[in-house]
Amino acid sequence: MASSTSDDDFITVVCSNPNPIQANTTSSDIEILISVTNIPSWDLPSILCHQTVKVQAHRNRLIQHSSYFNGLLSGSFSESGLDCIAIEWNLETFLHILNCIYDCPLDVTSNNFLPLYEGALYFGVEMLLMRCKTWFSEVVSTEVPPQVQLDDLISIWSFGLEHARDFLPELCGSYLARNFMWAISMNCFVDIPYDLLLSCVKHMNLTVDSEMHLSNALLVWIDANTECMEGLSRNEDVCTGILKQIRLSLLPLWFAAEKRSSSHFSKFADESIDSIFRLLRIPSTGSVDALGASHLHDLRIRLTKFSKRVNLSSCSQITSAVLLLSLLPSANSIDYILRGIGQSPFNLERLDRDQCSEVLNLLPTLSFEAVQEVDISKCPRLHLQSAIECFRKSFPSLRILKAAFLLKFKISTLRKLVRKCPMVCEVDLTTDTSPIISSQVSIVSSSPAITPQISNLSLNVRDMTSFYNSGLSIAKLTLEGRNDLYDSDLQYISRFCVSLQYVNLKGCTSLTDVGIASLLRRCIKLHSLLVCDTSFGINSVLALCSSSSNHIAVEQIENELLDSLALNLQILHMGSCKCVDETSLLKLMSQMQKLKSLCLSDTHLSDGALYSFRGSSLEVLDISNTMVSNAAVAYLVGGNPGLKCLKARGCRNLSQQESDPQKREFSFSYSCRELHNEIGRTCMLEEIALGWGFSYASLEALKPAITSLRKITVGLGGLLGEDGLRKLPTISPMLESIILYFQVISDRTIMNIMANLKKLVVLAFCHCLGDISILSFKFPMPNLRKLKLERVTPWMTNNDLFILTQSCANLVELSLLGCTLLDSESQQIISQGWPGLVSIHLEECGRVTTMGVSSLLDCKALEDLLLRHNGPGLQRSFIFDAASKLPMLRKVSLDFCDAAEGDFDIPNYGDRHFLSTLKIAKCKLQKGLKVSFVKAPRRRPVHKETLALVWNSSTVTRTVVKERL
Repeated sequence: MASSTSDDDFITVVCSNPNPIQANTTSSDIEILISVTNIPSWDLPSILCHQTVKVQAHRNRLIQHSSYFNGLLSGSFSESGLDCIAIEWNLETFLHILNCIYDCPLDVTSNNFLPLYEGALYFGVEMLLMRCKTWFSEVVSTEVPPQVQLDDLISIWSFGLEHARDFLPELCGSYLARNFMWAISMNCFVDIPYDLLLSCVKHMNLTVDSEMHLSNALLVWIDANTECMEGLSRNEDVCTGILKQIRLSLLPLWFAAEKRSSSHFSKFADESIDSIFRLLRIPSTGSVDALGASHLHDLRIRLTKFSKRVNLSSCSQITSAVLLLSLLPSANSIDYILRGIGQSPFNLERLDRDQCSEVLNLLPTLSFEAVQEVDISKCPRLHLQSAIECFRKSFPSLRILKAAFLLKFKISTLRKLVRKCPMVCEVDLTTDTSPIISSQVSIVSSSPAITPQISNLSLNVRDMTSFYNSGLSIAKLTLEGRNDLYDSDLQYISRFCVSLQYVNLKGCTSLTDVGIASLLRRCIKLHSLLVCDTSFGINSVLALCSSSSNHIAVEQIENELLDSLALNLQILHMGSCKCVDETSLLKLMSQMQKLKSLCLSDTHLSDGALYSFRGSSLEVLDISNTMVSNAAVAYLVGGNPGLKCLKARGCRNLSQQESDPQKREFSFSYSCRELHNEIGRTCMLEEIALGWGFSYASLEALKPAITSLRKITVGLGGLLGEDGLRKLPTISPMLESIILYFQVISDRTIMNIMANLKKLVVLAFCHCLGDISILSFKFPMPNLRKLKLERVTPWMTNNDLFILTQSCANLVELSLLGCTLLDSESQQIISQGWPGLVSIHLEECGRVTTMGVSSLLDCKALEDLLLRHNGPGLQRSFIFDAASKLPMLRKVSLDFCDAAEGDFDIPNYGDRHFLSTLKIAKCKLQKGLKVSFVKAPRRRPVHKETLALVWNSSTVTRTVVKERL
C-alpha cells in the first residue's frame, strides 16, 4: 500500500447506506468504525451488515485521488476544516472505491462494473474510471462467450447515454452487434431500447447466422413493443426504420411468404418475394448489370470476423455469384474486378474445376477464419464446384457443411470437398427418401437407372493416396435418401473416410448387404449407424459382431480396438431391415452394451433379442410394429432408467397377456398395466408412441413418467377415451405434438387441448370418431405449425376453413382428407390465410380442383403438394406449371382421376426444376351395391396402382406399384 504524505492527518468519513438493510437492527449493529491502516484485512461481508460505516482515512490521499474530496476538503467549503464528514452512498461500492484509492486489489466484474463506474464518476476517482473503462473495453472486445448479461448491458448503455459517456453506448452497440445471436435467445431481448437496437443492426460487425434470424428477432421485438409505442407519432417510423435494415433479397422464400400476413412486415415480405423471383429469372449466363448497382449491397451475405455459422438454407435465389459477391471487399467493385480478369460472376458457374480455382486465386477475396459451419441445403441454383472453391479460400476453418436436398451434390463432389477443405468433419447430403422401398411395396413394373458395376470415380494411386489423407477428418456423414449411392461409391467412401464415427444410410435403396458390410469392416471407429429401409442384413450383422482384429492389419491394432463394432455402438437404427433374421438379431443385441438410441421397428424382433440386451444407457427405443411382449419390453425398460423416448405403436402383443417362452425368471404372465407401471416407476419420458394396450388406466400408471412429455402419438389399438384426453394437458403441460389415430374425440376434449396447450406445434387427428364441430378450432393457436385433419371434419365448409386460418394463423403444413363440402374458393382461403405453407395435402375435398388450380400456387414456398380426388380440373401441363412457378417444389402427388384430359405430361430430367419425386395414382371403377331395382348399380373409383417417378443426381426411375403411395 502506498504511503500518504502525512500519515497522521486522518479524517473520518461517515458513509450511510441510502437503503436500510434490516428493519429491526439493534443499535449496536447500526454503526461500525474501521480504518484504512488495516484495509487489506477488511472483512467486507461483516462490515456490510451495518447501516453506517465510519472510515478513518488519510485526508491528503483522498484529496489527491478524488476530485470530490479535493473540492470538499481543500476548498472554501465549511467541511474543509472538519475532522469528520458525512456522505450517503452504497456501502459496498464506496469501500471498493477506497480499495482502489489505496492500491488494493479490486476485481471489476459484470455485476459491479456499473456501480463502480457511477461511484468513480461521482467521486471523481480517475484511476478507477480508467480501470473500469479498460476492463469494459477488454470484455466487450473479447471473442469468448458473452461475459456481460444483456440486462446489465442495457443498463450500462442507458447510463452512458444519460451521463454523456459516448464510449459506453458505442461499446455496447458493438458488443450487442457481435453477439446478436446470443442476445436474441435472451428473454430480455425485447427490453432493448430502440436506439440501441437500431445502432446494433446498423453496425458493421452485426453477426447473425442468417438474414432470417435478424428479421425474426426484429419482428419479435416490434410485437413486444407495439403496445408501448401506440399513439406515438414515430411508431410507424420506428417499425419502418428498423425493418429497412433487413436485406430482403437474402430471406428464405418460405419465411418471406409466411410474413405476408404480418401487419408490420407484409410490405417488406412482398418486396422480398419480388426480389427473390427477380433473381430467379436472371439467366445464369447473364451479367451482373442485370442486378443493378443499387441492389448489390443487399445481396451481400452478412459476414464478419466473428461469424461462426452461415445459414443459407431454403434460399433458392442463392448462386455462386451471390456467394462470391459476399466475399469480395466491396460490392461496388465486383463488376470492375471481374471484367478486369475477363470474367462475369455468373459465368463462374460454367467454369471447370481448374479454371474456377485459377479465377478465384486472382480475386482479392476476404477470409473469415471463425466460420465453422455452412448450410446450403435447398439452394438448387448454387454451383457446387464454385461454392467449394469459395469455401476453400474464405472459410479455412470450415468443419460442418450441410447440403441437404441437393441432387447435384454427388460422391465425386464430396471427394473435391475433402480435398479443398481438409478440416471438414461433418457433411449432410440428405435427400428425399424414395417411396419405393422394396420391403414395403409390391412392384408391378420398374425401369430403374442402370446400376454401375464399378465405381465411376476411378482414381489413380497418386489421387487415392491424397484423398485417403485428406478424408481422415470426416467423422459424421449423412447420405440419407441417396438412391444413387451404390456399393462402389460406398467402397470409395470407406477408403477416404476411414475416421467415420457416424454414418446415415437411411433409404439408400441401391446399396446391398455386402456393400454395407464392406464399409463396416473398414470403418473401425464407427459408433453410430443408421440403415433404416436398406438391404442391411446378415453380412452386415456379422461385420458388426466380428472383432476389429479381423478388419485391419495386426500391426495397426490398438488395445481399445480389439472389441467388435457392436460393442461400441451408441446409435443403431435399422427399421424395416427385414433381411436380418431372429438369430442374427439376437446375436447383435447380445453384444451392444453402450447403445443410447435403438430403432428396430418393422423387423423380426423377438422377446429373446430384447432379453439378450445387456446395455443400460438407452435413451431412445423404437420397437414399433413388432411382436414383442409386455414382459420383454418391461425388462428392457427396467434396465434403462434414462429412457426418454419410447415408440411401440403397432405392437399387437402388448394388448395380450401371454407367457414368455424364455426359460428364466421372465416366464410369467405380464399385463400391459404392469408394463406401464414399470415405465412410470423407471423413466422420465419426453416422447411416446403407443397403440395396442394403451388406455386411460395406462395414462394414470404412466403419470410420473410423462410430466415433461413433449410428444405423444396414440395409434390403432389404443383407447385414451374422453377422460384421458381431458386430463392429458394437466398431466403433460409441456406437450408440443399430439397425433391421434382412431381415437374417440369430442368438441370438449379438443377445446380443452387447444385452450391449455399453448406450446402445441403439431396437431393431428386421423380417422377419429366422435361428434366435433368448428367450435373445437376457435381457440387461437399462434404456435401451431402443422395441422392434419383426416376423416374427422366432413362437415368443413369454406367458412369453417376461414375460421381455421384465423385461429391457426402460422401453419406451414396442412393436410385435409375427406372434407367433401369444400369447393374451388377454398384455394384462395388457403393461400391468403397461410401464404407460407410448405406442404399442402388435399384429398377427397369436394370440388377444390374442379375449376383447375390457380390460387394454391400463390403459396410460393411449397415443397410438397398432394392433390387427389378433388375434382377433374387439373390441366395436362399441371406438373410443368407447378414446378416452374414454385422454385422449392420437390414432391408432387396426383391422381389420374383429377386430370381434365385424363393424363399428365411428365417432365424430363432437364425440365423438372427442383422436382425429385412424382407420384400419380390410378383408379378403376368398381360396381357398388344395388340400392333399387330401378336405378343402375353405382360405380365408384377404387385404387388400382401408383406410378412413381424418382429423380436422382443423374437419372430417373419409373416404377409402378400396387400400393397407393
